[in-house]
Amino acid sequence: MRNPERLHEHPSFAHFSALHLHQLAECLSSNRLPAGATFFCSGDHSTDFFLVESGGVRLSRSTAFGKFQLRDLVPGGIFGAAGFLDGRERDSDAEALVETEVVSLNGLGLKAACERDKRFELAIYWSLWKILSQELRAANSRLGEFFATDGKAVDEKLDLAPDSDGTAPIDIGAKLEIFREQKLSAMEINFLASLSRKERFEPGKTIFREGDTGEKMYVVADGKVMISKIIPGVGEEALAFLERGDYFGEMALIDKQPRSADARAHPQSGAVVLAVPRQVVEGILDIGKVSSIRLLKLLCGLAGKRVREIHEKLVGWFLLAGGDVANASSHEIHI
Repeated sequence: MRNPERLHEHPSFAHFSALHLHQLAECLSSNRLPAGATFFCSGDHSTDFFLVESGGVRLSRSTAFGKFQLRDLVPGGIFGAAGFLDGRERDSDAEALVETEVVSLNGLGLKAACERDKRFELAIYWSLWKILSQELRAANSRLGEFFATDGKAVDEKLDLAPDSDGTAPIDIGAKLEIFREQKLSAMEINFLASLSRKERFEPGKTIFREGDTGEKMYVVADGKVMISKIIPGVGEEALAFLERGDYFGEMALIDKQPRSADARAHPQSGAVVLAVPRQVVEGILDIGKVSSIRLLKLLCGLAGKRVREIHEKLVGWFLLAGGDVANASSHEIHI
């Protein structure tokens, strides 16, 4: 990259100090490919991720019915971050739509720098959190686009009551055990256990709705929680079922955007959750203070896992439809 300092202008890297920006620059390189060339393919193994400098990139999956588009990126977009986190194979092809230049962030170099400097590690995982929260929102949005039709859209959501039946304290020992299961530090466990509150939701009751302002993060203490989205013309589609120890609702607290999906107690089991207020989450993850790298890594891993799950769901729908889905792969971007 000709001018690494430009990264400081990118929202995902704006929190980097001058020292850490210099360390980051040592892990960067530029790569320019012609239209139609691929930066990586589905099934590849790599921990590198990429920032689009110019041109445009399409993420897609090859299927028996042709290419299925997952996401398009314009300059400033970042892709491939999930591989840095989980080391798993790529779940898509990344193709240049026109002649495209990307900045490559070398995964092995970044991991080595993280080992040498824990403050640099914190800065990197803050970047990954911002990147993955945007990617997860884009994946959730793609769910609605997939089913875009000329038919009548769903105008109203299911009639589910939004209220909990109380917030009486749960036994502190039980709280501690739930947070210990996440392998957090003693300080983080005690902090979260002391400042969280129990909320019980009867079967089918809404915890929050898409579009709501996020004021709490949640951890499932008992029962199950269903994360879902209302798809116009289709109805409610379950995205994930969460069980004891699973976190949810954290994304809106960090990026301060509205909820991107609904959450409600499982229709059969109901749910008991531990609600952690926004102020507590912001305090424990404050980049300017002693932040919780373990909790930040946990949340990054969760976001990356959900992005992969939504991609699998989209490709599955495309295959079930025999590739015949209105504008399932016809969206174009303007470069």
